[in-house]
Amino acid sequence: MKQNEEQFAQLVREHKSTIYTVCYMFSHDEEEVNDLFQETLINMWKGIDTFREESKISTWIYRVALNTCLLQERKKKKEVKRVPLTMNVNFFEDSDANSTQVRQLHQRIGRLGLVDRALVMMWLEGMSYDEIGAVMGITAKNVGVKLFRIKELMKKM
Repeated sequence: MKQNEEQFAQLVREHKSTIYTVCYMFSHDEEEVNDLFQETLINMWKGIDTFREESKISTWIYRVALNTCLLQERKKKKEVKRVPLTMNVNFFEDSDANSTQVRQLHQRIGRLGLVDRALVMMWLEGMSYDEIGAVMGITAKNVGVKLFRIKELMKKM
């Protein structure tokens, strides 16, 4: 069990930026992003044993994070008052260049719809159309069409 925990901790350290990016895409409220991040980690922990290695681990992490955030977005309508959770880790204090760029990027694409934001984010992260399609459950060709339309929409903004 200890080795599994250490491996999971290493996985989280390696992909913290990816998870944070997806969570930040759905909210700019620090408390809510922390909640989304924590919920994603819980879902990853629960599902790590079912990862079949048919795709990259990063694709699986994107999918878990994206599905977690989408589910939480749907639950917001039914949400009762939230109780803040105190954490000793502040993900908003990342001062590395990647975190700063992510924040600036999300400010600029924040006006897009949720699915469009997800597509743009994965494309900017360097994922192939096939990988994006695997995460989103659409074909690579459909990814290309959607990205083209998003680019055209952004030109008009």
